Amino acid sequence: MSDQKVVNTNKVGDCQNFLKYTVQNGPGKIVGLVSAYVLSYLLNLLLKPLSQPRIVSDIIVGIFIGNIPWIYDSFDEKFITTLNFVAEFGIICYMFVLGMEMDPYTIFKPPTQDAMIAYAGMVSTFILACGITSFLAYSNRPDIGFTLSLSLTLSGSSSHILTRIITNLKVGKSDIGKLVIAAGVHADMISMLLLSIGFIIVPPGLTVSDLSVRITKSLTMGAALLFQTVFAASVSPIFMNWVNNENPEGKPMKGSHLVLTIAFMVMICSSSPIYGYSPILSAFMAGAFLPSEGRVSKWAVGKINYLLTVVFYPIFFFWMGYHSSFSKFRAGSLGTWGRLIVLILITLVGKVIGTVISGVMLGFHWRESAELGCLLTAKGHFHVFLAVVASIYDIISTSTCISIILTILLTVVHTPSVVLQIIKRARKRAPTHRRALQLLDASNELRIQLCVHGQHNVPSTINLVEISRGTPDPGILVYVTDMIELTDEIAATLVQSSEGMNTVTVTDKEVTKMRDQITKRFQNYVDENSEGITLRRMLALSTFNNMAQDVCVLAEDLMVSLLILPFHKKQLPDGTLDGGHPGFRYVNRKVLRSAPCSVGILVDRGFGSTENISTMKRSFMIAVIFIGGKDDREALAYAGQVARHPGVKLTVIRFLVEENSEAASRRGPLRANIAEREQEMKLDDECFAHFYGRYVAAGYVSYMEKHLVNSAETYSTLKSLEGQYKLIIVGRGGRVNSILTVGMNDWQQCPELGPVGDVLSGSNFSLTTSVLIIQQHSLRGELDGVDDEFSIM
Repeated sequence: MSDQKVVNTNKVGDCQNFLKYTVQNGPGKIVGLVSAYVLSYLLNLLLKPLSQPRIVSDIIVGIFIGNIPWIYDSFDEKFITTLNFVAEFGIICYMFVLGMEMDPYTIFKPPTQDAMIAYAGMVSTFILACGITSFLAYSNRPDIGFTLSLSLTLSGSSSHILTRIITNLKVGKSDIGKLVIAAGVHADMISMLLLSIGFIIVPPGLTVSDLSVRITKSLTMGAALLFQTVFAASVSPIFMNWVNNENPEGKPMKGSHLVLTIAFMVMICSSSPIYGYSPILSAFMAGAFLPSEGRVSKWAVGKINYLLTVVFYPIFFFWMGYHSSFSKFRAGSLGTWGRLIVLILITLVGKVIGTVISGVMLGFHWRESAELGCLLTAKGHFHVFLAVVASIYDIISTSTCISIILTILLTVVHTPSVVLQIIKRARKRAPTHRRALQLLDASNELRIQLCVHGQHNVPSTINLVEISRGTPDPGILVYVTDMIELTDEIAATLVQSSEGMNTVTVTDKEVTKMRDQITKRFQNYVDENSEGITLRRMLALSTFNNMAQDVCVLAEDLMVSLLILPFHKKQLPDGTLDGGHPGFRYVNRKVLRSAPCSVGILVDRGFGSTENISTMKRSFMIAVIFIGGKDDREALAYAGQVARHPGVKLTVIRFLVEENSEAASRRGPLRANIAEREQEMKLDDECFAHFYGRYVAAGYVSYMEKHLVNSAETYSTLKSLEGQYKLIIVGRGGRVNSILTVGMNDWQQCPELGPVGDVLSGSNFSLTTSVLIIQQHSLRGELDGVDDEFSIM
């Protein structure tokens, strides 16, 4: 445990005058600081393809710049003192945010799997470190306090770094990703709590001969910290809730309330340091017991994280680089390299042993357990700070400080490669298709993302939810997503970072009014038909160039099985469709190419005009056309979700090739791949046989066959369905050179609907029949991350 000083009253002023002082006192400092910002940014861009977190580039740049003689020699005593204050103040902010992102009350609950893994890795590493480090002279003044502090530091993890790596590599939704993040938070929280308590028991800077002073000081600090913790846990929720209630969502926060909130947080953080307690650990304890939910807390976390990332980290690692002069590393000594290797081995072997043992007890695969241990070795900014401060106060040598920093760097560098190995194995285990209705487990709820352009899409979307709802158990989870073009006018009304650095609040009156009305209409429907339906509201606000990507990212994050898009054309009062919106058409076509799940396009021709479908007693007429191919099989799978609705009368129409026809005998040249076609036909028959046995034979669905010769007969048969059904469901394509659709592409008006969908939605078809065109999305071996079914068990 390193020495700490009480917060200097001029510290904030020093931070404000830091850059001004730098400009006035020497070009070396200016070049060093500017280089720290620029090189850190550039190196971070270069390392991004390797999935390295920013701390890697920051450490490398900090060490490089700090060891340039011209820059190093330009530092004077006043500048170094100011730089020390800036580093300490930044770490205080970092620790405050770290505490706010943790829930200390979890330690009083029965241990979960992630907690057991965290504890096992910490205990094994701690025992290993205590048994080895005390014999290798890491400290200039070795004592039990230093050994315990170093061992505890090696036992911890950096939850912030782990979370960023796991999230960037898109493994956060898998069970191993959730396990790593949760275990990292537990290890980080426990190590920080133990350090906070240890600071009271063994105050740095006091010798054994000062026993009475030590006891008095410990009791004083303990009482102050206890008062701070109790006050933060009991009073701050009342204050924070009052501020949240006075500043509802969607409105700018009042300046007076922001000032009061900041003053309140500073007061809590600074109460125990008055009595000699560490301001850094005090900030962590205050943040841990402040409410983490609510607008004010999210605002504080977002603002502080933004300032840390943009402003503080380059200065921090610039400071670290100065205090890590390689001229003092003693590279020629075998003892230096031995101590470095021992630190790395203790961190790695200790964690792996603990996680493997706990994994065996929990029934995990040993390989995944070992990988958990490798990931939990990651250290972060606070660990770097402790090493440098220990060097400044001459607790450890500069050589040992550099060894610890290199150990921290190596514990982070390898983590992306471990995650990529997990992803590589997950790809082999993952199903062929990413997320599709055919693969949906009947015991899992159906997740649908329904996109709307405006209020005119609401009636048809509500009816689509109604026919798709299925049984109350497991039910359906609906994400209603507003697709809104980001114009200059709307962009001017956005409130950036009110809920965090990556979020915005839309304050445009027309947009908020439209969203409120859509929400109200959907909520009224859910309130009347609440059994089995869960509603969530989402927003895709971006330019048309980026909207498709935003919609697909939402679909992936929400793990939906079906994404429904409105057709870009709207129905006019006379029943015909207008010319359509080219922007939304562009979005639809891009989504069809890159969506991580099945996609449906709804052509609305009065589908929303029907009310109370649930009371119609099988009089709402719906047809499913099945010709063959993966998209038609997906459409049939969706029909199974609709089949048992009490108000729907569903008919499946299967188009079959007349085998005795002359055209059928000449279709051989159309078969580009005979084996592929036969495999597709086999899958079609298996899929249809399963559907027939489950729904048609049970009396839920009507069935008819149409034996056709060529695409001309297909067209005429489709035309004969005009006006018979309120909704027709069909696959977009995916057919292997079907003789029944060949040539229909030549006159398509909207190729994104497929040949059959284009005919059914054309101007020559019914003005009262809506069409739902479904495409099953499949990616073979192209997973970006690990799907939610990947298990370590």
